[in-house]
Amino acid sequence: MCEEKHEQRINVKFLFKLKKTPTECYNLLKEAYGENSLSRARVFKWYIRFSEGRESAEDDQRPGRPVSVSTPQTVTKINEIVRGDCRMSIRMIAETVNSDKETVRKVLHDELNMKKVCAKLVPKNLTPDQKLVRQQICSDFLERLHEEPELMENIITCDETTCDGYSNTMLKLSDNACTGKLLHHQE
Repeated sequence: MCEEKHEQRINVKFLFKLKKTPTECYNLLKEAYGENSLSRARVFKWYIRFSEGRESAEDDQRPGRPVSVSTPQTVTKINEIVRGDCRMSIRMIAETVNSDKETVRKVLHDELNMKKVCAKLVPKNLTPDQKLVRQQICSDFLERLHEEPELMENIITCDETTCDGYSNTMLKLSDNACTGKLLHHQE
């Protein structure tokens, strides 16, 4: 799309040099490019620029969103803040490190491999130590299941919103979903 607009500006310059009027330029572009042609106002603006001596058909640089920059110091500082209080919002972290929210979000997501889960920033991937601990817990649990098969009847499986397999009772997570507190609601 940008290349097509650049091409049309070059065509406006060409038509200007052929001494066509701005209206003629617009009509010819409309005929050639159809719905994708520059607007009448844009054609007139570029025609005036070329008539004032402009040679380049490149669009002017415009101020926009600043480039987000993360330095090793920023990454370290963000990591320390999150480790200190994993419930801080991205906005609060950005204010603390004096950076924009997008930079903080990119650091958390791309460099620290963290994501927001239930208002907490948590690592996306487990560390080798965490994996080992979880593996050990699961192995211990399997061993216990072999010793006490009836233990399986006491297990409730669930996700963040509901629990299945619990007779005549619906379990619902509280508004503080990540505190791990379950509310029992009798039907």
